[in-house]
Amino acid sequence: MTEPRFSFFRAPVTNTRPLRSITLRDAFAYITGPYARERTARLRTITDHATARSFKATSFDYCTFSGTFSTRRDDAILQRSGLLCIDFDHLEDIETLFNKLIRDSHLETMLLFRSPSGHGLKWIVPVTDTSIPHRDYITAVSNYLFSTYGIRPDRSGKDLSRACFLPYDPAAYIHPQIP
Repeated sequence: MTEPRFSFFRAPVTNTRPLRSITLRDAFAYITGPYARERTARLRTITDHATARSFKATSFDYCTFSGTFSTRRDDAILQRSGLLCIDFDHLEDIETLFNKLIRDSHLETMLLFRSPSGHGLKWIVPVTDTSIPHRDYITAVSNYLFSTYGIRPDRSGKDLSRACFLPYDPAAYIHPQIP
């Protein structure tokens, strides 16, 4: 089995050309390492929503967990990674959900980390049936999450080439069997 790879992009988000492809272990090292520490701390001090959004878009490197792309557009996919990024925003109890997701009995957590704002989570899970279109898979996982936990993830994940900003989170989780 080959290790899933996906595209990594340097900031700003308007940069749609990937720098390289990376693995889950690479993303984990980035998130838990010093690379985004200062910008994550700065973002979390910004109280104005529009200013915070602009700062995030111009300052954070990002990736497309669903695959590798020649440019960040759904129709420019080179290869699907077999991974899905589920985004939860504006959570009231992040740590409780974090622990529930790690122990979920139906979806295996490959990578889980707190969002750049500190008010959400990014949950990376494997796609067990790649014959199902990405949007349909996202819908099925969303329905499962609502029926199991009473929460709905951000619907933006339905885009195959969705950018996921990479913050600093020293307490991120990676599946113990990831090489």
